[in-house]
Amino acid sequence: MLKTTKELLRDAQEKGYAVPQFNVYNLETVLAVMEAAEEERSPVILAATPGTRRNAGDAFFYALADTATQTFSVPVAYHLDHHTSLEAVLPSLKLGAKSIMIDASMETFKTNVSIVKEAVNVAHAYGASVEGELGKLIGSEDDVTVKEGEDALTDPERAREFVERTNVDTLAVAIGTAHGLYASEPNLDFERLKKIRETIDIPLVLHGASGVSKEDVRKCIEYGISKVNFATELKIPFAEAIRDYFKAHPDAVDPRKYFAPAKKALKEVAVKKIRMCKSDGMAP
Repeated sequence: MLKTTKELLRDAQEKGYAVPQFNVYNLETVLAVMEAAEEERSPVILAATPGTRRNAGDAFFYALADTATQTFSVPVAYHLDHHTSLEAVLPSLKLGAKSIMIDASMETFKTNVSIVKEAVNVAHAYGASVEGELGKLIGSEDDVTVKEGEDALTDPERAREFVERTNVDTLAVAIGTAHGLYASEPNLDFERLKKIRETIDIPLVLHGASGVSKEDVRKCIEYGISKVNFATELKIPFAEAIRDYFKAHPDAVDPRKYFAPAKKALKEVAVKKIRMCKSDGMAP
């Protein structure tokens, strides 16, 4: 049975680790992540962006995630990541999805509160948990793009007000990370993260973790992060492995063969990220 992210993250918060969230796109990426999680005995979150849902279809992708819970023994949440409206996630909630993110961070604070509050009321009726976001990360995440100069770090007092007014289950915070790859080492505001953690008690989420050092991710966990999101660092080795396969086998036509090294490459990255988050061995 699929879990809510709230269930998984509360345990992580209590025990001082983070649950890794991996963006997945097809059968091979789901299998790679799940095999890594099973071998490492880690709870895991499979995330689908709006583009992934449009490409695969709600029913098909939900079935992949649901089947993962029946095939593997570790706790799994299926999360609809970076959706901007309740209407966008309703089809998946009706299918049985138990975790959504409503990203209205591009809107005014008042509008963000209004959109997320409505989503919380509906999602909770379906038994699902909701992640909100306060602050803006530079870079692109599927349908959401923030240019340099438009980014904004999360204000701790605003975060407290946001949580109180929306009743959101988890909160993504902006402390200096970015979506995509970094041109240089990110400068994370750990003091800001500590203040946010002291101000609110719900699980906190770190977006834009691809390229962030192990030391910084561990420090974020120490200061209150309970979920760490990974996307770009999975896509790159997956694509590179397919390109390398075709260079060595230019006449190849069997998807099972050229997807095999790609799946292996992604799995290796997933294992590293699981250990980075200290979630290995944390599955019941």
